[in-house]
Amino acid sequence: MTPLHHLRAGIIGTGFIGPVHIEALKRLGIQVTAICASSKSARKTAEMWGIEEAYGDYDHEAMFASPNVDVVHITSPNKAHVEQCLGALAMGKHVICEKPLGMTTAETALVVDAVKKGGKAGPVFAVNYMCRFFPAVLQMRALVERGDLGEIIHVQGHFFQDWLLHLTDYNWRVMASEGGKLRAVGDIGTHWIDAVSFILGAKAESVFAHIETFHKTRLRPKGEVKTFAKVDPKTMVPYKVDTEDFGSVLLKFGKSKHGHANGVHANASISQVAAGWKCSLALGIYGTKGSVQWDLQQPNEIIVGHRDQPNQILQRGTPGFLEDVANFTDYPGGHAEGFSDAHKMHYRAVYEHIASGKKTPALFATAADGHHEVKLCEAILESSKAKGWVKV
Repeated sequence: MTPLHHLRAGIIGTGFIGPVHIEALKRLGIQVTAICASSKSARKTAEMWGIEEAYGDYDHEAMFASPNVDVVHITSPNKAHVEQCLGALAMGKHVICEKPLGMTTAETALVVDAVKKGGKAGPVFAVNYMCRFFPAVLQMRALVERGDLGEIIHVQGHFFQDWLLHLTDYNWRVMASEGGKLRAVGDIGTHWIDAVSFILGAKAESVFAHIETFHKTRLRPKGEVKTFAKVDPKTMVPYKVDTEDFGSVLLKFGKSKHGHANGVHANASISQVAAGWKCSLALGIYGTKGSVQWDLQQPNEIIVGHRDQPNQILQRGTPGFLEDVANFTDYPGGHAEGFSDAHKMHYRAVYEHIASGKKTPALFATAADGHHEVKLCEAILESSKAKGWVKV
């Protein structure tokens, strides 16, 4: 493993996901030298984590100008992503941006162009589709690429959460003006789609979608709150909801380079109002020789299915779920790894790519990948409205 402690990170945002980035970077030995947020939050976070530079009043431009920041992590609300990405790239900073890359493809195309202009010597850019770096996802990718499952026939699964089940549950993502027109599918559904695309080695080329808003009106606090925070309903006010609570998506994928996935059909159910499911990204890959199934809520096990012999439960760190993922897991079998570890592995891959001068494999999602996901979201919105298939 390459030492990474000479690289220095600056973080924009102190909500739910910002500290997740900070913790993962600290575990890798990477210096977190700057934090940018509201003045109060920036000072508080800097004191909590021992971060030297605190940029208040959301002054990201001042942070970009710091000589003590090599890599910028953007964990701000979606509407700010593109402006901050472009600003960081213009200052020669490497970037890891939370998904989605932006609100529209017109915006995200600007980021793709900015990264292209940097060329081979320019900054490294990654979008935080970190589900790629669960060892199980990497193992399933290896099984498909090697042909162990045969020709892939179809994929099925879901991403279910329940944190927005009640009409009193609130987050800025519920408002299209803050998070984008597509919420449940855009926020968590794209994680499912990106993971499947990564496993298959092919991109979604067409979609047929149906999305619905169950809570037409919700209650919100008078001020903003962090993701998953609880608020007294008596202090809340009603507002009209303009994003979806759940949806169903059919996808048709293109052809993979390895030849084992060609025109694969997939179907996904996405919901943020599914009672009892906290964070269940579940998928099954079905081929002519066998299948593989996995759920994020049981991250260290995958089920391999067979037609004519017993099925197998493979545990991370044991034969069959070991050699292919050796560079992306740190603990022995039986010592559980999960959400925070996948973040760590993602950032390790990005920072090693930076440290090596872009010589290591770029398994992480690029600006072009992030642009494609936003393009896909626009196609899903169009499909749900038109009630038909739409090309991405």
